[in-house]
Amino acid sequence: MSTHFVCATCGAQFAATDEEPERCPICEDERQYVGWKGQRWTTLEELRQNHHNVLRDDLGLTGIGTEPSFAIGQRALLVRSPEGNLLWDCITVLDDATADAVRKLGGIRAIAISHPHYYSSLVDWSHAFDAPVLLHEKDRQWVMRPDDRIEHWSGATRSLWDGMTLINAGGHFEGGTLLHWPGGAGGKGALCSGDIIAVAQDRRWVSFMYSFPNYIPLPAKTVDRIVGAVEPYEFDRIYGAWWDRIVSEDAKGAVRRSAERYKRAIKV
Repeated sequence: MSTHFVCATCGAQFAATDEEPERCPICEDERQYVGWKGQRWTTLEELRQNHHNVLRDDLGLTGIGTEPSFAIGQRALLVRSPEGNLLWDCITVLDDATADAVRKLGGIRAIAISHPHYYSSLVDWSHAFDAPVLLHEKDRQWVMRPDDRIEHWSGATRSLWDGMTLINAGGHFEGGTLLHWPGGAGGKGALCSGDIIAVAQDRRWVSFMYSFPNYIPLPAKTVDRIVGAVEPYEFDRIYGAWWDRIVSEDAKGAVRRSAERYKRAIKV
């Protein structure tokens, strides 16, 4: 029987096959890695047996994360908005309890994902909530499970509802996307950034990398491009990819300062 296998290292779900895929292109790319024990596979059904999701407030947004941690370990964010909720980034595990909890919060109008490392089981989430998935066309090649619900948008920005905007900033991936949420941070504006603008351990700072696990930096001109992409927008807060990885205030200043520090560090 055909199965939608899931890569145990990056969490990406693949198109249905009778046998485990031979390889995971996302993990073989130099921005990621194949696990030290080799390529391993699981399924959503297997994950549900010993993993569950938790929903909790993450400084004004509803975070959805898996316990125990699976694959890269990111948490998704439910951006609740008057005209409909947006699921920002995605996680692999989806079960009935999670679906019921999200529906009680108003469901999901659309899903947007920052980059391929967080594509996870996006098709299952899309079908569960009858919501389109918005991915930038420059990352089309990294979709391991194609589906009619995936909409590949193009250009520098895509306007959503309630003033929200998807921004193609590139960097970590060519299609790397940020979400500007004008209603965030009490109306001062917020960015949801995934790994495109990564919140550092010292949360007064952010960083920019081509590969985080393999420590490959980005060139200065690419960092300037990312900073330039968000410069027209007002934001006081940045939500990174993991629980509590949040620049809680002066986030736009943090991006500017961090970019200058980064460029000084890589200057030859």
